[in-house]
Amino acid sequence: MKSAVTVSLVPEAKGGPFVLWNGLAAGADTAAALGFDAIEIFPPGADAIDPAEVRTLAADRGLGIAAVGTGAGMLKHKLNLCLSDKGDRQKANDFIRRTIDVAAELSCPAIIGSMQGKHGDGIDRETAMSRLGEALHELGEHAATCGQPLIYEPLNRYETNLCNTLGAGVELLNSMDTDNVKLLGDLFHMNIEEADLADAIRAAGDKLGHVHFVDSNRRAAGFGHIDFPPIAEALRSINYAGYCSAEAFPLPDPDTAAKQTITAYRELLTSASTA
Repeated sequence: MKSAVTVSLVPEAKGGPFVLWNGLAAGADTAAALGFDAIEIFPPGADAIDPAEVRTLAADRGLGIAAVGTGAGMLKHKLNLCLSDKGDRQKANDFIRRTIDVAAELSCPAIIGSMQGKHGDGIDRETAMSRLGEALHELGEHAATCGQPLIYEPLNRYETNLCNTLGAGVELLNSMDTDNVKLLGDLFHMNIEEADLADAIRAAGDKLGHVHFVDSNRRAAGFGHIDFPPIAEALRSINYAGYCSAEAFPLPDPDTAAKQTITAYRELLTSASTA
């Protein structure tokens, strides 16, 4: 398993669940100084990232890029994959596709979370799930041509009414022809929705492609009440070798949240991965 910390480049998301906020170079400096393996980038759009510059910035600090998020498509542009208007759905698809292309240049996947959308307002569940599945298939196949998986994140019931658990995510992935979409297990969302977080991870198995390593209150791991040792053991049991990335509130401040995260990672996940 590898460690990562989120860096947000989106002013509109200020105060949201991203640890580092003072620009990509400053975030990379902090991540490298604390010993993280990588950074996860939350950009306002694909055009905000120069892949060559980011590759150099990361390489100079001995960092990888864990993933690139697409959530600004929802936050800034109100786009998602289930919208009623076909043209708007295509805009959402295009936004994600461009992010996949840039992420691939950084040798990492793109993440679809809030841009999955939801049913309601005249869109029934069957239609919404069909639109989501079709889009994930198309975008997953596009990601495959770029040599990267696509990461899909089930969210809690307050953020979507489509897939709320890893099990629901597995069911969705199994209904598609592509095998290039993997799941993101966000421990904050899982703490709300899963009966047993460790069991859910074991059941997801090799469908799990990314983890957001965060506590019950969306603060850094260890600042809430999640019982982490069983989760660490479950990750080890499925031979998980991906990133455990801190998508957490910068509380009480970014530096403290980042330091707490890497401390918890070393105590819980490094030991679990070598047990």
